[in-house]
Amino acid sequence: MTRIEAPRGTHDVLPSDQPLWQKVTTEMERLCALYGYHRVQTPAFEDTELFQRTSGVGSDIVQKEMYTFEDRGGRSLTLRPEGTAPICRAYIEHGMYREPQPVKLYTIAPMFRYAAPQRGRYREHWQLSLECIGSEAPSVDAEVILYYDTLLRALGVTHFELQLNSIGDRNCRPAYIERLNAWLDEHEDVLDDDAKQKRLTSPLRVFDVKSEKVRAALEDAPKIGDSLCDECAEHFARVRADLDEYGVPYTLVPTLVRGLDYYTRTTFEFIGPDESAQASTICGGGRYDYLVEEIGGPATPGIGFGAGIERLVLSLGLEGIEAEPSLLDVFFASAPGESALAPVYELRKLGISADFDHAGRSLKGQVSYGQKHARVTVVVEAEGWTVRRQGELDVAVHDVDELRELLA
Repeated sequence: MTRIEAPRGTHDVLPSDQPLWQKVTTEMERLCALYGYHRVQTPAFEDTELFQRTSGVGSDIVQKEMYTFEDRGGRSLTLRPEGTAPICRAYIEHGMYREPQPVKLYTIAPMFRYAAPQRGRYREHWQLSLECIGSEAPSVDAEVILYYDTLLRALGVTHFELQLNSIGDRNCRPAYIERLNAWLDEHEDVLDDDAKQKRLTSPLRVFDVKSEKVRAALEDAPKIGDSLCDECAEHFARVRADLDEYGVPYTLVPTLVRGLDYYTRTTFEFIGPDESAQASTICGGGRYDYLVEEIGGPATPGIGFGAGIERLVLSLGLEGIEAEPSLLDVFFASAPGESALAPVYELRKLGISADFDHAGRSLKGQVSYGQKHARVTVVVEAEGWTVRRQGELDVAVHDVDELRELLA
């Protein structure tokens, strides 16, 4: 019989992987609480139109990467490829725009994109999506960026770079697009098929091509930063000033546009320690001042990011950062004829993790197992209990109360 394996592009997070995953997600949640962000959970699938209207019909996500299907009622649905649009949809649907603004939301959830599986890149992958909706203040942009910089430093990641840009808004971008198109017309020979296709959907997308040769040629193209209106230029200057005050270093990258239609003004990426092109970006986001309006809500500014957990875990591994293994508090090794069922039950009721042998091991085998999987091994014999801890002298106890005092 053929063995069934996980679908291509997915992966199992095994018990041995969990300590590092928990280290990452626990720190994410701790910082979200510290910064005043509240958890929201949205469905794993949404109406397809949500992503077509926000990501852009011509985006790589919509054109190549979405898992779209028709349900039995004939509705077109799509597995969530990113977290921002669903959170904004929930913001509108549940009237959060009537609450005091800004509304700070986050989710840690799986996302689904059909793409060639690579190192740190999965078709089902987990992301932190952090969104601050309802404020156009530059201080919000800086705070969102500061959050991820703080997360990396708290986890011990040191080899990373923050790349920053502003892509303007409805007031200044049209004039820039005209200048860019004129340059692209004159230099069409430097564009490959991918760049030409991206230009058809949105000229700005040419900067998001994969080819290093084309990216190098585009260094000579007009930059959006030279065409910002006074309001966008002032906004970006204040974002940079706040980041300077926070002590967050950054690199200005005038070609950083991100790949989705909804971005305006501030865009940013964090580049991690992995040198492979596909897995180097560990966080990307920006401002999306027209997204809420685009899906039927009131005109509402916002900013946020998506940060892959797999890529962040990979970054920790590359820097040699580990997490403490998950161990039981107590393991009972029972001699023949003795039982640890009652004390295990009592300890669990007290919130102390405990277990005993379920595999018929010898007493020696039980002790060996306990020393690998628990902080404390208790040997249960007719004459009493003996507490064994690595590197310490054995201690005799008689009941759960004495054991608790020893563990305290």
